[in-house]
Amino acid sequence: MNAERDSGELPPAADEAVRPGRGVYWLPNLLTTGTLFGGFYAIVAAIDGNFSRAGTAVFIAMVFDGLDGRVARWTNTQSEFGKEYDSLCDMVAFGLAPAILVYQWGIERIADYGQFWERFGWLAAFFYAVAAGLRLARFNSRAAVADKRYFEGLPSPSAAGTVAGFIWLVSEVEVDSLARLVLAFMVSIVAGALMVSKFAYWSGKELNLRGRIPWVYALVIPLIYVLASLAPQLSLAPQLLLAFFGTYAISGPVVWGWRKLFRKKRHAEH
Repeated sequence: MNAERDSGELPPAADEAVRPGRGVYWLPNLLTTGTLFGGFYAIVAAIDGNFSRAGTAVFIAMVFDGLDGRVARWTNTQSEFGKEYDSLCDMVAFGLAPAILVYQWGIERIADYGQFWERFGWLAAFFYAVAAGLRLARFNSRAAVADKRYFEGLPSPSAAGTVAGFIWLVSEVEVDSLARLVLAFMVSIVAGALMVSKFAYWSGKELNLRGRIPWVYALVIPLIYVLASLAPQLSLAPQLLLAFFGTYAISGPVVWGWRKLFRKKRHAEH
């Protein structure tokens, strides 16, 4: 029998292959930590009653979340540790933070209408948090076999953007009716349900940022800069963010319904 096996020792090459790396790549994980910081700050701001800052922090977390994976691929620094760390940070920033944001904003207001509505409020916030956890777990378990062109279910950052944008917007106006309070909590319920749904959402991963586009589409680029420059002065930030992420959120069921209708028409014609 081989002496190395008898002694329980591995050759140097095999030892290096089995032994896990002791360090982590600092750049992508630094950006991922930015996602965690945004989620943590959003929670603290929501507890303090500063809902506009909380909404801003959620969107800042989305920026960091969009950068870390791309930087890891560009620098070839992907790792299993990075994937797990990213998922945990996403749960804080896009699962817990929006749930606590909607809870802190509306639970005291809706509790004035009775115990039933108070329970409805915290259950709605909890449902969103659970849905975000399930969405992230499903994404991680199916990442290797999933179609890269589409997401199955609404991505958690987009759901968080919809909820945070809505609460940011309504926090700047006086909400004095039960119907409006119920609507706010229903937004979180619908966003949670879309996360765990099987609706297909375009991922945009097949876009070639270095490729050419028709010159007409180039007009969108200065328009984006104009809207971004006007947003702070006109307080349009929550409206624009809610419009963007809200439109993306409903695109899944709308496209699904359109395809179902189109297929029925084709079968009727034949």
